[in-house]
Amino acid sequence: MTGSASAGGPSPVERSGFVALAEVVRSGFVESVHYGSAVALGPGGEVAVSLGRPDVPVLPRSSAKPFQALACLLSGAMLRGPSLAIAAGSHTGQDAHVRLVAEMLGEAGLGFDALGCPADWPEDEAARHAMVRAGQGPSRERMNCSGKHAAMLMAAVASGWDTASYLDAGHPLQRRVREAVEELSGEESAHVAVDGCGAPLFGLSLTGLARAARALVTAPEGAAPRAVADAMREHPEYVGGAGHVNTALMQALPGAVVKGGAEGVLVAALGSGHAAAVKVIDGSPRATTAIALAALRAAGADVTPAAGFENVPVLGGGVPVGEIRTLGEK
Repeated sequence: MTGSASAGGPSPVERSGFVALAEVVRSGFVESVHYGSAVALGPGGEVAVSLGRPDVPVLPRSSAKPFQALACLLSGAMLRGPSLAIAAGSHTGQDAHVRLVAEMLGEAGLGFDALGCPADWPEDEAARHAMVRAGQGPSRERMNCSGKHAAMLMAAVASGWDTASYLDAGHPLQRRVREAVEELSGEESAHVAVDGCGAPLFGLSLTGLARAARALVTAPEGAAPRAVADAMREHPEYVGGAGHVNTALMQALPGAVVKGGAEGVLVAALGSGHAAAVKVIDGSPRATTAIALAALRAAGADVTPAAGFENVPVLGGGVPVGEIRTLGEK
């Protein structure tokens, strides 16, 4: 759908240039509306769908992790298969994820205490309940960004850089991250911020974000960007975890790279060369996957195997009583 005007004229959100990307319908009543921007690229990289303000900078949050993983790889970190996937992912803190993070740090001669990310509970419910039963509290290794941080520490050690300051924006590794983001996106970073995990975050437009993700999947075999895409596609369980929507979507769409971020950001790139990026300005992620898939379909991509992800039910009494409608659906 596009932005709609109320009887009193367009809302401040609509006047800002953002559009209605999805509406939440409960028992035939439009209960909520998600505004924002979205873009989808065609197989040749051309802009095929543009909604809202996709050329205005956003903070990509964890959608930037594949590019951060690439910078670690280019800086000498020996990342391959699962370790490269978890470096590019936001794991759910399952025991297998923690074991892999420990192995990565061990290769660099480091332990969990070297991690610069904050302590947190795992997103995985079973793992969280097991920790509570065992009398354990939040820890850095269970934090969803610990795989990325372990990769950054591996890169710092491999290149002979200081590990204590690896999260400083001026650190050689973070400068390389910025270079990777700018090269893949084809634009200069618009803003430098601090992400929730403490790592530097480089702002870019949704169009640039989609372009950067597309560059991973279309890179030639053997190239470092392609290695990141292949690791994510071959080991989606380390990009998220059991039941995580990014993991499930990649499993449903072979050849796809999908990475969500906090505050309503998501990027997806397909083996066909199509790519999409979404920003919901209220920060909610509940409709971002459906919006991205609708944008990809509108751009001509075949997302039929993931049709189930486009139908987001609204529940009442535990049963569907409505749905989240995206883009032009009625």
